[in-house]
Amino acid sequence: MTEKIKNFLCRLGNAVLLAGLIIFTIGAYYAVIKAGIPYQDAPLELQIQYTVHSGIGKELCKTGLFTLLYGIAFLLISRLLPKKHS
Repeated sequence: MTEKIKNFLCRLGNAVLLAGLIIFTIGAYYAVIKAGIPYQDAPLELQIQYTVHSGIGKELCKTGLFTLLYGIAFLLISRLLPKKHS
């Protein structure tokens, strides 16, 4: 039974790690590609668009980074569980 739980925790840690990587990548896309570099004297519509895309990118990067860290911690904890010797 312990081996099943450890296997499940390992797979869950990998899934959380992958989800964090995907979320961080999407956030980086929004921050770098969609928002880009703001124009110096942009019209109000472009300023609003930049602010929205930049805010989305920052939030997704922050969430993705924390999810990555949780996934790494989860994997470390699952690796430190004692192995059952048969």
